[in-house]
Amino acid sequence: MKLTRRQALRAGATVAVAGAAIELPLWLEGRGAQAAQLDSTTIPQFVTPLYVLPAMPASAVGAKSDGYVIAAKPFRQQILPKPFPSTPVFGFGAAGHPGSFHAPAHTVEASVNRQVRVVWANQLVNAAGGYVPHILPVDPTLHWANPAGGTAGRDSVPEFTKTPGPYTGPVPLVVHLHGAHVYQDSDGYPEAWYLPHASNIPKGYAVSGSRYAQYAAEAKHRFGVTWGKGMAQYEYGNDQRATALWFHDHSLGMTRLNVRAGLLGMYILRGGGTDLKAGVLPGPAPRRGEKPGTRHYEIPLVIQDPSFSTDGRQYLPSVNTFSPGPYIPTSDIPPIWNELYYGNTITVNGSTWPNLNVEPRRYRFRVLNGCAVRPLTLKVVSNPKASVPAKAALPIWVIGSDGGFLPAPVETPVKSGGEQHGLPVLPSERYDIIVDFTGVKPGTHLYLTNEGAAATVGTTGSIMRFTVVPLKSKDTSVPPQHLKLPGYTPPGAAAKTRRVSFSEQISGFQLTQISKYMCGTVDSDGVNTPLSWDDPVTEKPAYGSTEMWEVWNFSPEGAPAVSHVFHMHLVQFQVVDRRPIGATSGSAPGAWERGPKDSCNAPTGYITRVRAHFDRRGSYVWHCHFLDHEDNAMMRPMQVV
Repeated sequence: MKLTRRQALRAGATVAVAGAAIELPLWLEGRGAQAAQLDSTTIPQFVTPLYVLPAMPASAVGAKSDGYVIAAKPFRQQILPKPFPSTPVFGFGAAGHPGSFHAPAHTVEASVNRQVRVVWANQLVNAAGGYVPHILPVDPTLHWANPAGGTAGRDSVPEFTKTPGPYTGPVPLVVHLHGAHVYQDSDGYPEAWYLPHASNIPKGYAVSGSRYAQYAAEAKHRFGVTWGKGMAQYEYGNDQRATALWFHDHSLGMTRLNVRAGLLGMYILRGGGTDLKAGVLPGPAPRRGEKPGTRHYEIPLVIQDPSFSTDGRQYLPSVNTFSPGPYIPTSDIPPIWNELYYGNTITVNGSTWPNLNVEPRRYRFRVLNGCAVRPLTLKVVSNPKASVPAKAALPIWVIGSDGGFLPAPVETPVKSGGEQHGLPVLPSERYDIIVDFTGVKPGTHLYLTNEGAAATVGTTGSIMRFTVVPLKSKDTSVPPQHLKLPGYTPPGAAAKTRRVSFSEQISGFQLTQISKYMCGTVDSDGVNTPLSWDDPVTEKPAYGSTEMWEVWNFSPEGAPAVSHVFHMHLVQFQVVDRRPIGATSGSAPGAWERGPKDSCNAPTGYITRVRAHFDRRGSYVWHCHFLDHEDNAMMRPMQVV
């Protein structure tokens, strides 16, 4: 996995990538951009116990369904180890359960074919009931929710007579359950956002997005529910394979900010014919109503990469660090948005570089890359400061991907060219892994590390520590190499091949700068047509059809560098292959990608082919899941007809 040449040309910090020295800008690693920024090398590592995310409390449990009221609120959280200050965050929690609010959220536990109803409440208000502005800088010049534009100007690109500062109004929210098979009114469409029901919403502001009223009416007709002010109620039928999904904000042009602020969490779907019987895999996982002191051997790991200021606040540049200007309206360069920003720390479940005490037995980890743009490559090693690629101390066994179990367990690291290559996990990807500590002597320290592009040994190259402690209970789970996983039947033959694209739009004023990222279509001659979010819908799969999508990445480097992450709502797809643009054959996906997927690597200069079945009518979206790209035009609507 490599950085693009464009990223590499921005000199600053150096990392080793595929045997070569690649230059990274200091600001990408979050160093030197502001005097008040916290130096990540001063933060003690492995001193905070891993926060094992509990199960989210339910508001109602019926014979055939579970109900939740989950609110987004502002609060402070001790992310950095004490005595560093606490950090203001936005996070989810169960209404009526103050102790459940956390960033990332507690995990929603669900069962296959058992309905879950969630009231998603936007309560981003202060104690007096007034709205709170965003804790991160909002660029109002993008194509975004734009509440200040009123009903006529919402979900648009505003016009300015002079370069604006950050938007400081009420914060929109709309929640997408990533990977879920849902009706359009429960998908978290980017234009279905809503503001908090605050006491001081400025006059003339739109309080909801342009799709909100339509989907509220559909929800009432379909499920008999009424959406109140500052909320939406979504219905999840859970009619899909057992797997790990995740939920996050999806407001138009603001997803990168709301996810970084803490508005994300995992949703674990269990049971049915595509799951394994209890006891086969390491467990238990945290469950609702469990006894205090329960030991867990299945644990979610939500990995992110924030930067911090010395006062504990999360840091994100408030200026465009790629370009000195001039900015909109004098040019087409956004004044605040940055095309990529990597933080300089790693957090797991809301704490920097935590420690987990593990017994000498098998553990199941449900891994989510919750970073906005940072790619991860995971490995368990004995020395976190060893040069990379480091020798693995223990294998990571991959048993599942985004949409459920793989056809068979896959052992990583994979040996290639005399080196050990870890498990690649791109933003939004989930992997179901097993690490077997059996036989490891108590007192041993092992480390989960990151050898992905842009990782710095000693900071963003470290994720967490495992400290082996004496065995407390017998492990009766099946060794991963002997597991027989539920079968996976990929989508059938495609009736249609559809060509879509990722590309960059170069500024018309500064030829070395990118003004936005674009999705588009590709004709039979391989000619790309970039399209904006509000151009007419071009992707209209027929209901009940299976299609092959060719994702052409036209970023100009022309080398096999990871530059975009392809994600489609509604469906789980099969990654078929990747081939250089102009070639007639390509390479098969990695063994860890051969299960059902909803996000995948779409390398620069390549055509990534995926096959999907469309079995629900409605409006959905496809986009790049590098959130900095998605928020500046790299997203398109899709209509299943």
